[in-house]
Amino acid sequence: MRLDRQISAGLLFLLPLVLWPPGPGRAQEVETVRIAHLGQVLERPPKLSNLDLPPEDEGVRGGHLAIKDNNTTGRFMKQAFEFHDVSVPPGGDAMAAFKNLLAQGYRFIILNVSAEQLVEMADLPEAAKALIFNAAAPDDALRNESCRANVLHVRPSRAMLADALAQYLMSKRWREWFLVTGRRERDRLYAAAVKRAAKRFGAKIVAEKTWEFGPDARRTAQSEVPVFTQGVDYDVLIVADEIGEFGEYLAYRTWKPRPVAGTQGLTPTSWHQTHERWGAAQLQSRFRKMTGRFMTALDYGVWAPIRVIGEAATRTKSADFDKIATYITGPDFELAGFKGQKLTFRAWNGQLRQPVLLAAPKALVSVSPQQGYLHQRSLLDTLGYDEPETACRFR
Repeated sequence: MRLDRQISAGLLFLLPLVLWPPGPGRAQEVETVRIAHLGQVLERPPKLSNLDLPPEDEGVRGGHLAIKDNNTTGRFMKQAFEFHDVSVPPGGDAMAAFKNLLAQGYRFIILNVSAEQLVEMADLPEAAKALIFNAAAPDDALRNESCRANVLHVRPSRAMLADALAQYLMSKRWREWFLVTGRRERDRLYAAAVKRAAKRFGAKIVAEKTWEFGPDARRTAQSEVPVFTQGVDYDVLIVADEIGEFGEYLAYRTWKPRPVAGTQGLTPTSWHQTHERWGAAQLQSRFRKMTGRFMTALDYGVWAPIRVIGEAATRTKSADFDKIATYITGPDFELAGFKGQKLTFRAWNGQLRQPVLLAAPKALVSVSPQQGYLHQRSLLDTLGYDEPETACRFR
């Protein structure tokens, strides 16, 4: 009985501490990090099949998953992450929407807009104190002569994609390339990156043609493609058709039996539904459970910057914008991005270093950098513009 009385007395002594609210400064307040996403679809790909329609919520759902991941960790750090999505319809005023986000106090902003729009937004005086993440534009100019100090690039550049493909083709000794380019400016930019990669890694473009048979090749490809590719001796057909007008119809129809690579066929990409290595299967599974569909490269392009911000907030133990931004752009930042290597940002142009997946429609074929391509600092810097090559002068 004496022991019971002692326990009861102890409980009575503790009871006021449980019931009485903590005094000032006892409970750590939750700090909130606000992140915005602005997207505008400028041109939708053609509807080639009812089985392969682009999702209406592409990109933003990757953001929702990343915010959930951030808040799972942030709960233990007394941090909360908010995600605000703004979707601008084709023809809408994306600049006005961007200015509105800045006026609302958002300083971490993820953009899915054209390269031209991105530069105009980054150059706004009120955007000087924001950190912008490029989730979609692959333009090499953004990493070179049009680079901006307040912009980081999560999506691989066209040069990175072309270099990743070139390394694999050269490892297979497929040295002679037939380049087919579409009718859009973006196709010509992709083709330019392919030509640069060929020169860089010792391949030879033995023929180059522009596809001029119109936007819909479903009914005519069987007769047009053999004639179009006749009379050329090559190892692989490389196609530059970023929007997907005709590239899908080249395989199995060429005059000679040759593989197809580039924007169709064997494709270099930042993410693919068949990627399951290095823990990626777990991320794929959680995304499918949340959305009912596969994760795309654009979904990953929005997921990654939010995880970048979350990782920096955890490491700095702060929700302060300046502290987080300084850590992200500093030498100690690393992100586990389910690609087998830590991802970091290049100091000379703001590009996220990352392995590039090489995927067929239903299979992951390889991952670049390929074995044997060496670099004095990071093997990932064999992809894209290295520091001695850059034309970036931040402003």
